[in-house]
Amino acid sequence: MFQNQYETVFILTPVLSETQIKEAVEKFKKTLTDSGAEIVHEEHWGLRKLAYTIQHKNTGYYQLVQFKAAPTTVATLETEYKRDERVMRYLTTKLDKYAIDYSERRSKGLIGRKNVESAPKAEASTETQN
Repeated sequence: MFQNQYETVFILTPVLSETQIKEAVEKFKKTLTDSGAEIVHEEHWGLRKLAYTIQHKNTGYYQLVQFKAAPTTVATLETEYKRDERVMRYLTTKLDKYAIDYSERRSKGLIGRKNVESAPKAEASTETQN
């Protein structure tokens, strides 16, 4: 079966408890695995401020999941998002080979974090003005 790699980010309402958030995330992961998808990577970004108000709320719980699946699986997942009142927004994108490479390096910590040892040291300026 032909599979593409996708990345989905969804925002859950901030009024949920920690266990309700975990239950919602597990529900969507189960939807993926039941449809034959392979979960590659996931990140819980936590409670973040929204760029604009959604449903009279200024914050939301963000979750990212990367998975390999058939194109029909995405339609099934997005139907589940639409049916669940806990989901405020979602976005699913198909990753090309460059995005896959970038996400692999980011998940290994090679991108996005400053490496203190390899950072150039600022040298004190000893120039004098004449």
